[in-house]
Amino acid sequence: MPRRRYSCTPSRLNAWLECPRRYRMTYLDRPAPPRGPRWAHISLGLSVHNALAAWWRLPSSDRTPRAAGALVGRYWIADGFRDAEHSAAWRERARAMVERYAAGLDPGLEPVGVERTVAAKTARITVQGRIDRLDARDGELVVVDYKTGRREPGPDDARSSLALAIYAIAAAQVLRRPCRRVELHHLPSGTVASWEHTAESLEEHLRRVERVAAEAAEADEAYRERLRPAASPAPDPEGEIDHAPFDEAFPPRPGGLCAWCDFNRVCPEGRRAAPAKEPWAALAAAEEGSA
Repeated sequence: MPRRRYSCTPSRLNAWLECPRRYRMTYLDRPAPPRGPRWAHISLGLSVHNALAAWWRLPSSDRTPRAAGALVGRYWIADGFRDAEHSAAWRERARAMVERYAAGLDPGLEPVGVERTVAAKTARITVQGRIDRLDARDGELVVVDYKTGRREPGPDDARSSLALAIYAIAAAQVLRRPCRRVELHHLPSGTVASWEHTAESLEEHLRRVERVAAEAAEADEAYRERLRPAASPAPDPEGEIDHAPFDEAFPPRPGGLCAWCDFNRVCPEGRRAAPAKEPWAALAAAEEGSA
């Protein structure tokens, strides 16, 4: 019997690449193991994304920098910050950052899509994702992805991004228009990192997606057929999970990223590699860098 298409997202594929154990706990174990506290830098990113999406949905006459800043306040997520004062300080920083970014935009522009979900199919996979913004320029589509992290991305980040390539492929399939240019808009620095794909480079990304998906699909099947317990593994009284029965198919990949993993507290290898950071640690680093 032919295999059914593997359904995935860029986040799911990247989770497999970074750590199969984390992939298992995120997408397969039910109920999922307990996660750590929410991250402040994730709250910041979601707040900014939501504010910009709402700004583009305003009538063009209302799309002012001040309106963009006000939307940050409306959509602010306070999870993960050290305290209310810390949250308020970052809300004001985010407001200023979004206002600066909006000041450089053309309010009369009408994007093809904002928070637009697109999907692509091959004989092996169905992959879908949500694009922050999809523009139309000179008869072609352009993928725009907002970034709010400390590190300023460069052209190599845009070129190598699996997610951006998937968005471009899927947008072209869904809307039947060429889509080769992908952009990372870094709001803290005001820079744009872009890459112009070719048909060959997009095909190379698609083949890579299929290879990664095939590995994950094989592990998924092993989990369903012979590894899944009657109930998904739960922590013992000491907070530990017995990962050993799953490690051949879902091995851990301990390293520096373990400090930022939602499941650090139930992963012994992860804790040894890098103790969990405080939920606001990424923003504290950004504060030090701007001091």
